[in-house]
Amino acid sequence: MHRVKRLSMYLFLAIAAFVSIFPFLWMIVSSTNPSVDVTRGKLLPGSHFMENLRSLLDSVDILNALINSLTVSVSTTLLAMLVASLAGYGFEIYRSKAKDIVFNVLLLSMMLPFAALMVPLYRMFGRITNLVPLIGIDTLAAVVLPTMTTAFLIFFFRQSTKMFPKELLEAGRIDGLSELEMFFRVYVPTMKTTYAAAAIITFMSSWNNYMWPLIVLQTPQKQTVPLLISTLGSSYSPDYGLIMLAIVISTLPTAIVFFVMQKHFVAGMIGSVK
Repeated sequence: MHRVKRLSMYLFLAIAAFVSIFPFLWMIVSSTNPSVDVTRGKLLPGSHFMENLRSLLDSVDILNALINSLTVSVSTTLLAMLVASLAGYGFEIYRSKAKDIVFNVLLLSMMLPFAALMVPLYRMFGRITNLVPLIGIDTLAAVVLPTMTTAFLIFFFRQSTKMFPKELLEAGRIDGLSELEMFFRVYVPTMKTTYAAAAIITFMSSWNNYMWPLIVLQTPQKQTVPLLISTLGSSYSPDYGLIMLAIVISTLPTAIVFFVMQKHFVAGMIGSVK
């Protein structure tokens, strides 16, 4: 009976894994086939990969879009790690009733859909354009600034900080460290798994961000990868093989980041501190 249960469990997990992986496999296979075979649902690799690649390079500047996406994602991730960790650290270490009220209001902001914020954000950056054009409409900075941190990330860091050994801070104060020195020299190295998990979440979210870049970026040369892929599928007769290849290329950076940091990601998500 025990063997039957174990076999059933493994069979269920195998089916679930196949269902999860199949879209990625189909995407990779489709990138090697012409558009006709993709629409027919061909599930075997073809010999049209180089033709799709040449067509992609000839039709759009995907390298420029990759650079734009990388610039936005890396900048957003670095800023988010700094701002969210400082906020989460401050909310947990320096507790007070006023800070708890502010934190609760911050959590309430998570209930607001982004659609409710788009118009105010666009009007705000429209006014900033007249004052500081470098961070106004149609700049990559305008994509980064509204997303450089979120209420979820601050909540995530605060919850992880609950498991941070406070004795280390007391030892740092005895050694004469300032509050900022304790944060950067004691807290940051100790919470590296939390930073890894937050970095993966932020990078992937920023890389796949579509709505706000679509609104704020107006120059084709500043398009990110999701915007570029959307233009490939908007033609009268889209080339699905070419589109699938573009999606494969756009997936590689996030896949590399995840697989490189996956061990820290798992540890960080369960709130462990090494």
